[in-house]
Amino acid sequence: MSITPQERAERSVAAMRASDRVSKALGMRIAEIAPGRAVVSMQVVDSMLNGHNICHGGYIFILADSAFAFACNSYNQGALAQHCTISYLRQVRRGDILTATATEVSRGGRNGIYDIVVTNPSGEAMAQFRGHSRTIKQTHFDEDET
Repeated sequence: MSITPQERAERSVAAMRASDRVSKALGMRIAEIAPGRAVVSMQVVDSMLNGHNICHGGYIFILADSAFAFACNSYNQGALAQHCTISYLRQVRRGDILTATATEVSRGGRNGIYDIVVTNPSGEAMAQFRGHSRTIKQTHFDEDET
């Protein structure tokens, strides 16, 4: 029995999320999954603030990287980050709810490129992230058992 690309994406991300301790511990919520696309949100809490009393950039990176991971693993083929960059555009404050939207730019052979924009509730871009992925010999679930 064949599954649709959307079902494959949802099942792949569900399998990943089941053992993803980091995104769970930080309270991340997956709002949308599609082939090559993911939307993930997280609220900034006190423990995420740095010495300037703003969100530490590492937490913003983790959110963007998680959206990237879910998007590039949505084909039931394991994919890891090969290279990532981030530009921080605005200060993020305690209580802000950030949303990272990952969109596939290119996918071919074993390589993929994904752009992730991190926004606040007003839709302002707070950070821009670009991730390059590389597939590995791993699947998230057995499609023959569907």
